[in-house]
Amino acid sequence: MRLDKFLKVSRIIKRRTVANEACDAQRVCVNGKIAKASCDVKVGDILEIRFGNNITKAEVISVKEQVRKEDASGMYKLL
Repeated sequence: MRLDKFLKVSRIIKRRTVANEACDAQRVCVNGKIAKASCDVKVGDILEIRFGNNITKAEVISVKEQVRKEDASGMYKLL
């Protein structure tokens, strides 16, 4: 699954356009490397997202095309 779509579906970032802009601004890393929005995300990847001075690290647990709002947090584990 594309990185920007995963960030939206998992609700780490609410909108796909915002996720796309964060990737374009080089604020998102996958496994320690700066990633583009089109980067493939798979189970076991470590995501690092910078929001201002805050850094959020999350490990991908599952990749699903559609998920309910209540189950979205089960797609990743915060580190």
